[in-house]
Amino acid sequence: MRSAKPAANDDAGIPGVWAEGHDLSRNPVAPVTPRFEASIAMKSQDARQHTGSGIETETKGWKEIVRRYQLPSWWRATWQILNTLAPYFALWTLMYFSLAVSYWLVIPLAILAGAFLVRSFVIFHDCTHDSFFKSKRANEIVGVLIGILVFTPYHQWRWEHTIHHSSAGDLDRRGMGDVWTLTMQEYLESSRWRRFTYRLSRNPVILFGVAPLLLFLVFQRFPSRKSGKRFRISVHATNLGILLVGAAGAWLFGILPYLIIQLTAMLVASIAGVWLFYVQHQFEDVYWERRTDWDFARAALEGSSFYKLPRILQWFSGNIGYHHIHHLSPRIPNYELERAHNAEPMFHQVKPLTLRMSLKSLRFRLWDEHLHKLTGYRSLKDSRRKKDGS
Repeated sequence: MRSAKPAANDDAGIPGVWAEGHDLSRNPVAPVTPRFEASIAMKSQDARQHTGSGIETETKGWKEIVRRYQLPSWWRATWQILNTLAPYFALWTLMYFSLAVSYWLVIPLAILAGAFLVRSFVIFHDCTHDSFFKSKRANEIVGVLIGILVFTPYHQWRWEHTIHHSSAGDLDRRGMGDVWTLTMQEYLESSRWRRFTYRLSRNPVILFGVAPLLLFLVFQRFPSRKSGKRFRISVHATNLGILLVGAAGAWLFGILPYLIIQLTAMLVASIAGVWLFYVQHQFEDVYWERRTDWDFARAALEGSSFYKLPRILQWFSGNIGYHHIHHLSPRIPNYELERAHNAEPMFHQVKPLTLRMSLKSLRFRLWDEHLHKLTGYRSLKDSRRKKDGS
């Protein structure tokens, strides 16, 4: 059994809420380029692996399989933008006229607008992978503009998210774009203050109530400490865009009505977004390994959930529930993920995570390296009893 040595960077990649630190010098990264993204997929061993979850990964053939669905479509991408942003702006128009009647009419519309922001973020997300359009330039333009609507700087987030894809499921490369997760041994060896901050950060009220708004409204307004000039410009340009849109909204609606509407929509979108990200990588039998044993294909198919949502929620979340496929090939656009899943037997081996089953993930706090599963704090007491008994 491998020793539970501390990870090279076991702090979360979201500064100030999930993380104790955000020092990228402890997690060296490569620049984001198509070649870099492609190289991530080459890290998988060309061998047949069998896992404890019963998934057999044909790493020799999966690259050819996913290549069939790396098909950006101009008309499908354009239609998705239209059926997302047109209703979103229509809702803002309805809210403008509803203000004269009652705020009680405005709030439900703002909540619905938040759902369309989630779908907008998925488009933004695809653009950062250069998968939404075939044209890199088109992805960049659309991504930058939608980034203003979702309060997220395009180039900086693209850089951080690519690192997440290259290291998800690797215990020795935690720290960028993931939820702060400690092993049981690391928790037991932590100081009281570190345990307190860890428990606080994993508390559902903080994780899904406070942190989402802080992340999108505050933390993403500042460049990462180790980011380059291009990323800093991306953050400042996004901030300027948000300021201009906010000024226009305050002029049309009034400052207080605009803030109520915008914050309500952002609250819904940010909570939903953080929840989706959480359940995509925080479920009981999720894949985590030390760097020497880490395998890219297994990390994708076992370390990312197949979140089987009701049809309407799948639509608003832009098929991102097929996250196992997305992590195997980020170049597959969201509008091709369902077709890929339905057509390829390899993906059918991934056990679906239903909405009801996903609620169980709220109890998971720590990674047990002996049992290879996420567990709760109660396991710490059981572990101590076993030691005392022996």
